Amino acid sequence: MTNVATPTSHPVTTLRHLLEMIRFSHTVFALPFALLSASLAWHRPDSRFTWNQLLGILLCMVLARSAAMAFNRIVDRKFDAENPRTAGRHLPAGLLSLPMATLFLMGCCLGFIAATALFLPNWWPLILSVPVLAFLLGYSYAKRFTSLCHYWLSAALMLAPIAAWIAIRGTVEWPPVMLAAVVFFWVGGFDILYACQDADYDRERGLHSLPAKLGIPRALRLAAASHAVTVIMLAGLWWVSGLGPIFLAGVIVVSALLIYEHALVSPADLSRVNQAFFHVNAVISLGLLLCALIDLWWTQPGL
Repeated sequence: MTNVATPTSHPVTTLRHLLEMIRFSHTVFALPFALLSASLAWHRPDSRFTWNQLLGILLCMVLARSAAMAFNRIVDRKFDAENPRTAGRHLPAGLLSLPMATLFLMGCCLGFIAATALFLPNWWPLILSVPVLAFLLGYSYAKRFTSLCHYWLSAALMLAPIAAWIAIRGTVEWPPVMLAAVVFFWVGGFDILYACQDADYDRERGLHSLPAKLGIPRALRLAAASHAVTVIMLAGLWWVSGLGPIFLAGVIVVSALLIYEHALVSPADLSRVNQAFFHVNAVISLGLLLCALIDLWWTQPGL
């Protein structure tokens, strides 16, 4: 049985545990793509930058992701307690109480819906806020019934660039669609890599994942194929968005990083999965945003 500690009531410690529970630093995976989409939207001749839109995107991204992560930790707490890799997480370890985590979840959900009001008089973000939130939270149940759970997660994250574009322009156009495709195949690929760590546990507990269903070697090949499509979608994004040579150079660097990511992991050695998952992918997301911003500023003045 897992040794359960008594949750602390000190506000600062509780806040730190809440941020650790949702892995707040991992917001870096999705937020840059929302900001990249927003930058492309603001650069359109019939759009203009406003501070309330930027604040709305930041708040919505942080709160939506925090709600999704908190919900995941709540509904998976029993599985986490049984899995040696995750038994030290905050709820099974007793560092946070279930009521505290639930209160945090409710606050993030309400905060997300309220933050969409920053885009008024564009009503679409507010209208879509509850369906989007339901889809994000629904991911936490995906492993219970489908091996394609990795691509539910990627579909959830791919909403970020589309939602940012809709919030600014009220339409759906090719640049955010291509960027969403980038996110879909990129996240799906690296989540398969990450899930390889739990293939045996998932199989034993009747949970669904592609590594558990296909075996680790075939799952790794599928992840590599997903990342190959990611590069193709990046080239498509460069084409439809009118970005220049700086972003194209970034696409080439990302291709090399994805190759390096897969070189870190093999069926016989999963010890560097975390390095591949966290470090390389953080560089990819932040690097693409930086390349796009420099490209827009350098080759297309007026942003």
